[in-house]
Amino acid sequence: MEILALIGQWEWIVILIIAVLLFGRRLPEIARSVGKSITEFKKGIKESEDEIHKAIEGADKTIDKKPGEEKNNTL
Repeated sequence: MEILALIGQWEWIVILIIAVLLFGRRLPEIARSVGKSITEFKKGIKESEDEIHKAIEGADKTIDKKPGEEKNNTL
């Protein structure tokens, strides 16, 4: 990350110009697909965090039960 701090304003402009020259018409498509990838990645992280929280809550509920409290599943 220190390298990014060493790059100044004019260097970024040159890098952007080179990117536009190299990728041209494909640049918006590339940016769109990168954005979708980031969105899917964040969605996956959120889902895994939710699963972890549910597992923790389920474990807390089983710990909070007293030893004599068993569920009776008779109809």
